[in-house]
Amino acid sequence: MAASYNAESITVLEGLEAVRKRPGMYIGSVSTSGLNHLVYEIVDNAVDEHLAGACSRIQVTLETDGSVTVSDNGRGIPVDRHQKGVSAERVVFTTLHAGGKFDNKAYKTSGGLHGVGSSVVNALSEYLEIKVCKDGYIHYDSYERGVPTAELKDGLLPRIGRTKETGTTITFKPDAEIFEKTHFNASAIKSRLHETAYLNPGLTIAFSDQREGEKEEVVFHETEGISAYIRELNRGKTPVHDIILYQGRNEDIEVEVAFQFVETFEERILGYCNNIYTSDGGTHLTGFKTKFTQIINSYARELGILKEKDANFTGADTRCGLTAIVVIRHPDPIFEGQTKTKLGSADAAKAAAGVTGEQLELYFDKNLETLKNIIGCAEKSARIRKAEEKVKSNLLSRPKFSFDGNGKLANCESRDASKCEIFIVEGDSAGGSAKTARNRKYQAILPIRGKILNVEKATMDKVLANAEIKSMVQAFGCGFSEGYGNDFDITKLRYDKIIIMTDADVDGAHISTLLLTFFYRFMPELITEGHVYLAMPPLYKTVPSRGEGEYLYDDIALEKYRKTHKNFTLQRYKGLGEMDADQLWETTLDPETRNLKRVEIEDARMANEVTEVLMGSDVEPRRVFIYEHAREAELDI
Repeated sequence: MAASYNAESITVLEGLEAVRKRPGMYIGSVSTSGLNHLVYEIVDNAVDEHLAGACSRIQVTLETDGSVTVSDNGRGIPVDRHQKGVSAERVVFTTLHAGGKFDNKAYKTSGGLHGVGSSVVNALSEYLEIKVCKDGYIHYDSYERGVPTAELKDGLLPRIGRTKETGTTITFKPDAEIFEKTHFNASAIKSRLHETAYLNPGLTIAFSDQREGEKEEVVFHETEGISAYIRELNRGKTPVHDIILYQGRNEDIEVEVAFQFVETFEERILGYCNNIYTSDGGTHLTGFKTKFTQIINSYARELGILKEKDANFTGADTRCGLTAIVVIRHPDPIFEGQTKTKLGSADAAKAAAGVTGEQLELYFDKNLETLKNIIGCAEKSARIRKAEEKVKSNLLSRPKFSFDGNGKLANCESRDASKCEIFIVEGDSAGGSAKTARNRKYQAILPIRGKILNVEKATMDKVLANAEIKSMVQAFGCGFSEGYGNDFDITKLRYDKIIIMTDADVDGAHISTLLLTFFYRFMPELITEGHVYLAMPPLYKTVPSRGEGEYLYDDIALEKYRKTHKNFTLQRYKGLGEMDADQLWETTLDPETRNLKRVEIEDARMANEVTEVLMGSDVEPRRVFIYEHAREAELDI
């Protein structure tokens, strides 16, 4: 019988214990994305000082010991005695939901609205030190895993020197007990800092990487703001018109938008609220998109481009080729979750739509040729959409495939999607081994033939006609997204895990990349909602003269094994087909013993750019990328 459930069963986590117990609730994950999120929380607080008109420069330094320092020249965190009897700084760093951003007095707009950023970073750090320059003195405090280590005198911080400067400097080292790895991703951090500089033209952000072998210094300062951001996003593409920038206010909400159409069929709209990138969109983007579509359709009819009998352009038509940045500054926004990936404020939609409608009408009335060029993009999109809808209907509806009869798919017996997983396997040989080795109740196997189509270069009719892509679409059961409509429904997904299982060689890596490119472009929710994984088959099996052999998954593991074992033979797996069914089950299929890597997108803008560079049809950017990053490549010999 289960233990009794009574009042003694209820645990109360005091102070910052809750953060250390459930870090994912506060920073999203304990992977690299969560690690970098610690930096963003501290930087966001410094940016809030800039928005308040008190900070012009932020310095971010990755230190040699694995810590990071964030320094600003703002007003400095308050250090006087709080009503709790100790310095206000101590309250901010040890108490959840404590800060100066709840009453709109210290900050009119702010990204750090929940008051947990500083205290969460403190709780998840091995150590944290803070220096506050304020009122002529340098005030100091320190913590270990959220617990204060500096002694207060009469509740106030010790003073360690005098200064004429103002500002806050925070140094912290992430706790290895919490995070999977504690090595910061410099590229992602730089991307985020550069993004912040675009959104704040008066702010200078300096980045320094002092780690051995990674030393780098860079300064971000973008006087042209989001117009420069649009120019960077559209670098290498052919613009249809000059960048359009407008801004306005709707009650207490400020709205700023920049956009440009280019000769492509891709739509890219980035949304920000109080400097926070809303990767999952939200009401501000909904308001902009809805009003933009209404305006284009209205002008198209007024100009006679759309006749009385014609249907309106769809929203996707009007945004075909659009690159846009929508920025709002809201005094009291509602985000979904602490990581603030989606904006939920209803008044943000009203504000974005109102400013967009007012400003674009003023602009288009004076710039008729630009308007006609934009409507021309919508016309082209509509023609292609209608033609491809016919192709799509023909290719995906005939012949009909049953759930179990999808080409080479060896389906599982269960229909409980939460328990089922599908392995996408390279070739019939590996597919045969996998079909024999699998758990038939929950594991499905879908062999694909060689390298699938590179969707980044292909036209839509070729994508839809590709046999391997059709097999995946029909097997997954949730449709797919594309530039002229969206029939993707994640609730119809038949498998909780989609596992890419390829050989551990260059060809296998290329096939994985092609598959991930397809998922990213046509089924992005599979990735963003955590359904896509990479299988990690072993590279070697050791057979010692005595005892049992071991599976080794990389060359580092092999080197460690060589140091402790002398007499053994080594089997190198060139492909999955070389393993027998028992070996494949034990190493790659068995949920109890296998290694899987879940595919995540930490920085959507960077992911989009890298996909375009590495998989797109433009050769020159790819050549430059390879030259710049060749030394970072690892060879599998």
